[in-house]
Amino acid sequence: MSVAAALLAAASVLPGPAARATVPHSPAAGAAPATPQPRVTVAGEEKADDAVVRYAPTGRSWRTVIREPGSTYIKVHFASLKLVPGDRLTVADPAGREVHTYHGDPTVARAPGDASFTVHGRPGFAAMSVEGDTAVVTLHAAARRSEAADLNRRDYGARVDAYFRGFDEAERAAANPGTFSVCGTDARRDVGCYQTSHPTEYARSGAVARQLLKGVGHCTSWRVGNTNRMLTNQHCMESAADLRASEFQFDYQCATCGGNDPRAGTKVSGAELIKTSPLSALDYTLFSVNDFASIQKYGTLYLDVREPVASERIYIPGHGDTKPKRLSLYEDRDGGAYCKIDRVSSGVNTGYLCDSSGGNSGSPVLAASSHKVIALHHLGGCPNWGTRISLVNAEIAGQIDNSGPPRASR
Repeated sequence: MSVAAALLAAASVLPGPAARATVPHSPAAGAAPATPQPRVTVAGEEKADDAVVRYAPTGRSWRTVIREPGSTYIKVHFASLKLVPGDRLTVADPAGREVHTYHGDPTVARAPGDASFTVHGRPGFAAMSVEGDTAVVTLHAAARRSEAADLNRRDYGARVDAYFRGFDEAERAAANPGTFSVCGTDARRDVGCYQTSHPTEYARSGAVARQLLKGVGHCTSWRVGNTNRMLTNQHCMESAADLRASEFQFDYQCATCGGNDPRAGTKVSGAELIKTSPLSALDYTLFSVNDFASIQKYGTLYLDVREPVASERIYIPGHGDTKPKRLSLYEDRDGGAYCKIDRVSSGVNTGYLCDSSGGNSGSPVLAASSHKVIALHHLGGCPNWGTRISLVNAEIAGQIDNSGPPRASR
């Protein structure tokens, strides 16, 4: 592996119209001077489409199927959705493992219990993604629609104008060349591999989610504190528009150690951008999500608002390479030396040799002594780098509840 490849923390910037301007990372802001800036991992692409699902006078459901063989996800964008009251539209995988339901255009009025959605700077909305290479879009009528012809003349039904599809492993490697910030051999393993041997580390990883940005980019984010608050890097979410175009997938992890059998998990969309600091400073974004109640069961993380200590043990859960959640617990494969703090301070950062890769941007770095977050991962280079959480806390303390788990009532 070349030195240049080892220095990269994440992959190429989003392609085409989604690309964002490069923000120089000042050495004074804490990165090692030779370390290139991080970028969002390219995970897929947007493709135009022109499909409609209309009412018909026979039957009570009508559908269209969007399939891209080999894709890892499909996320459908609707130019319009207009339904008769009581009817609904579903976007699902063929097996029905994931089903996202909408009773009308959620940008106009969201019905109680309907799925989250994202918006992408143009009319319409995108449904939550479904895992795999096929999305089935179905219009379900509460009764037969003998007036179907009239409904169609009045533009009832659904019109799909585009969809996002996830790259397979070969496509992702081509879009994100190089091996990024794996320091020696890759020691990361599925979080489930540690459920018995390291139950606390396993439990804390539940609060970590995979972020899908604008339908085509991946980072990592996580719940912080007792309220509806989450953190990621600012280079993964620069604006409120980025947040509105993002979805967050909790519990996307393999059911068995090394089983390549990830659960679909729970997907929610972004709500409010609360506070942010640019890449040239602390590189964080604090935000909230919609449907917060649906993700509370996965737990939360708290901040360890002290300075790191040389050689103290750490660990990092995250979604490097857009894969199901893995835990970076050891520096060396097969249970070698534990990850630890190698550089206590370099500008705003702390350094370590815990393996990471594109998609790990935004991951929490936890201190093993407290199982609280001591840094926010955002740069590679072996050592890899995280913004010291004491500095982040100084700016967001008034916006989060970092008091620890509520005491059980007696």
